[in-house]
Order: sequence, then C-alpha cells, then structure tokens
Amino acid sequence: MNITVTETAEDYLVELLSKQDVEGMAVRMFVTQPGTSYAETCLAYCRPDEIIEDDEIMELTKLRFYVEKNSVPYLDEAHVDFSKDRMGGQLTIKAPNAKVPKVSADSPIAEQINYILYSDINPGLSSHGGEVKLIEVVEEEQGHIAILQFGGGCQGCSAVDMTLKDGVEATLVERIADLVGVRDVTDHSVRENAYYK
Repeated sequence: MNITVTETAEDYLVELLSKQDVEGMAVRMFVTQPGTSYAETCLAYCRPDEIIEDDEIMELTKLRFYVEKNSVPYLDEAHVDFSKDRMGGQLTIKAPNAKVPKVSADSPIAEQINYILYSDINPGLSSHGGEVKLIEVVEEEQGHIAILQFGGGCQGCSAVDMTLKDGVEATLVERIADLVGVRDVTDHSVRENAYYK
C-alpha cells in the first residue's frame, strides 16, 4: 500500500483523536464511488468496534489507519498533508487514482475500459461538454462488447456515430486485447445539450 501521510498530518490527526475520549480510536480511509468521476477520498474516525475484518492496516509512528479493502487500489499514491495557516490549517488528501485506479493487462476488463475512458477519451469529449461512461461489459460469441452511454454535449449530437466508431471504439479495441467492439445505449432523441444538432 503506497499511501503517504506527512508528519504534520499525523500530528494533526492524533490531536483530533485525543479529543474523542475513546480508547483505541484510529482513522479509517476509504473512497466513495471509487473508479468514477464522482469519487471522493474520505477520512473518518474509527472506534475499536467499527473495525472491519478485511480492512488493511497501516501503522504510522503515532497512529493507526484502517484502509477499506475495496479502496486500496484507488488509494495507491495517495498523499495526506496538513499545512498550518492563520486560520489554524488545512488537511488535504490527494488521491490521483481515486477516480481511475492504475490498471494493467491483468486488471478486469471493466477497469481497463474505465481507465481509458477517464484518462484519454473523456478529457477530449469534455471540450464539447460531453462524456461517455461504461454501463456494462457483455460477452458475446466473438468476444467482449462494451456497453457505453454518452452524456452532456454528446447526447443527441449528430457527430456521435463518428465519435463512437472512429474515436472511442477504435481506441478501446486497439488497447484492450479481449474487447471486440462497443455498443451505444444512449437515447439520442434527447438533443437539448447536443454539441452538433
């Protein structure tokens, strides 16, 4: 587990825990909605009776972190820091892989697709106010098909077929060995926000 907690952050958290008046209080770290654009990295108090059996434990010098098992890949390279200022200070958590974990050819196919969508494809679509997300992966005779849904400026856009075939499908099929195609399940009759009408 590659999570960095600076000394100032550890001291700040120890001070917070000391005010809780509960013996053995620790910190739980987790990601809500991991692997999505809505992912949030969270720290919470963790009383001894709230420890979950499969939590991963990270022992710091003065403090123990319990890391939710499902969040571990999304917290790789996370950095927790506390910087003092005139108002007291601010705790910051940076988790570059919370929205999209690092993936490899061994990762589940859905994670590989999401990684490419969020790191390579959506940044380009966002200039048109659009996005594409994975709904599911289905296995058909010829191989895996990614079921995708467009949103924002891509929904109802007259250029979406070109974007789907020449952009999204070409990129995904080229980079993911087991993927043979994509299918769009977007209702393109909704055209209010379309980039090209």
